[in-house]
Parts: sequence; structure tokens; C-alpha cells
Amino acid sequence: MARAGLLSDAPRIEPDADDRAAARELLQGVGEESRLTLKLPDGSEFALPDALVKALLALAGEISVGHAVRLLPSETTLTPAETAKMLGLSRPFIVRLLDEGTIPSKHLPGSRHRVVRLEDVLEFQAKRERRREGRRKIVDAVESADLPY
Repeated sequence: MARAGLLSDAPRIEPDADDRAAARELLQGVGEESRLTLKLPDGSEFALPDALVKALLALAGEISVGHAVRLLPSETTLTPAETAKMLGLSRPFIVRLLDEGTIPSKHLPGSRHRVVRLEDVLEFQAKRERRREGRRKIVDAVESADLPY
């Protein structure tokens, strides 16, 4: 059975101006230690557990600045093609990174196919962004020092 595209099936939230304003209002009204309740259609209230409050506040933070959000559990495994799409890189380049062990992967039992944990992809992406930021700081320092070439 063919695997459905995991990234395309994950819920994607594209905030509009009203969503951004509501998220900002929520963030201003509550703190990290706040207890939130959900009012159900029958009028009863349900106290949200801490994990849901943290998730809601994290989503509100992203939505408040206009970021689109896609919901995936961190235990999610991706194919090399999905990993490439998520990172905006080519699949052959991702395969090379998997072969080198730069991004950890596992072979499916009895198969040549590999899967990559979403958590490892996000870690690679963060490391890549830190390197990019470091290079940017070096360039800025060299330019501000007005050194001759």
C-alpha cells in the first residue's frame, strides 16, 4: 500500500489578520502558569491540562506573528523525499546526508527504504540555522572592521 504524503496530510493553519489579533490578545491575557478552560457546546467547562495549555500558547505565539503552522507529532517519521521537501533541499542531497550520517536514519525492516525521525530533521535544521547565523555574524564583523582585502 502506498504511503500518503505525511506533510500534505498534516493540518496546516494559515492565520489571517483576525487570527493574529486573537492570538496576540490571548498571549497578553495569560501567562505560562495560567489555567485555561474550554467551554463545551453543552455549556459545561473543561479544564485544559498543562500540556495542552503549553501547546496552545506555543501555537498562539506563532500565529500572533503570522506564521503558518503545521501540526505533526515529534515521533513522526519521514521519507527522504518528505525530509527534502520539509527542508527545501533536493532528495539526492538528503540521501547523501543520510549516507554520511549527518542526519540519522533507520532502514525499514527487510527493505532498502529509510525513514528519518522528525525530531532529527528539526535538530539538523536548527544546527544549520545556527551555522548560517554564525557566518552572518562573521561577515558583519569583517565588514564593520573595514579591513582591506
